Amino acid sequence: MLSKITVSPAPHISQPLSTQRVMLDVLIGLAFPMAASIWFFRQYAVLLLVCSVGSCLVSEWLVNVLRKKPNSLIDLSAVVTGVILAFSLPPAAPWWVAVIGGSFAILIVKMLYGGLGYNVFNPAMAARVFLAISFGTLMTSWTVPATAKDEALKKMTAANTHATTQATAMAWSKASLKGQENAVEVSKFYRDSFFGIEGGCLGETSALAILLGGIYMLFRKTITWRIPAAVLIAAVVVASIGWLIKPAAYVNPMYHLVGGGMMLCAFFIATDPVTSPLTVKGELIFGAGVGVLIMLIRILGEYPEGVMYAVLIMNALTPLIDRATRLIPAGGKPHVQ
Repeated sequence: MLSKITVSPAPHISQPLSTQRVMLDVLIGLAFPMAASIWFFRQYAVLLLVCSVGSCLVSEWLVNVLRKKPNSLIDLSAVVTGVILAFSLPPAAPWWVAVIGGSFAILIVKMLYGGLGYNVFNPAMAARVFLAISFGTLMTSWTVPATAKDEALKKMTAANTHATTQATAMAWSKASLKGQENAVEVSKFYRDSFFGIEGGCLGETSALAILLGGIYMLFRKTITWRIPAAVLIAAVVVASIGWLIKPAAYVNPMYHLVGGGMMLCAFFIATDPVTSPLTVKGELIFGAGVGVLIMLIRILGEYPEGVMYAVLIMNALTPLIDRATRLIPAGGKPHVQ
């Protein structure tokens, strides 16, 4: 076998690849759901995006100044963190929630561990959990999309209120599991979830926009198909078990794919190169674990959504997955510890 291997001198990189280029591709992919969020939630989306990204940039700049390190803002990773964090916030959240979340993501989760490449957990998801624990009520107030409820938006403005709220898709799904709603009726809303005409977090309501951004990143080879496919397939398998047994209580598995943060997680969160495994088998295991955990939390837990918890749990397991799926060099032997 070794006689068939051709060894050529370095470098072996066939195309230019840098952190900045990867992050720029991610931002271009995020531009699709960003445009959708601005279209559906108008000034709320703009405000949260500006505050979240701004706080991330200022926090990283401040740490670099205090530590007398070179400016790392040019790699655009702080911008990506800010956008994804904003996407995981309710549109009705106050601006200062985004500022606190962005600061926590960069100062505590990223820079405290040494900066990009050293953080164990996804900064945006860790910050989202911190905000959910700190401001429970604010993080569960959902705004009706402006394009779907123009009249409600006008009344809201006239009354000088902050938002017109409604239950989210995942909340209805959870209600059906408790026998408070009929899952058949809930499943009719999956078309609204696909296009984004329903309440939810800022960047997760339009599965179509997220899918377009994901396809762009796959085309650019910024991400591989393995983690998104593993997340979605595992989620469908778990969701189908209850649905096939008792369809009156469990919603259609397709609804779980387009509802909540499933699509955003599969293409933009779980694929974070820093906090996901390095090997092919590891990516498949990681993605499947995320998909299974999301569905277990959605179905068995009290919380209607499980993306942030599933991602953080699998982030913690990433070093073990990398060790278990470590590649063996040609002609070498497994390293036993």
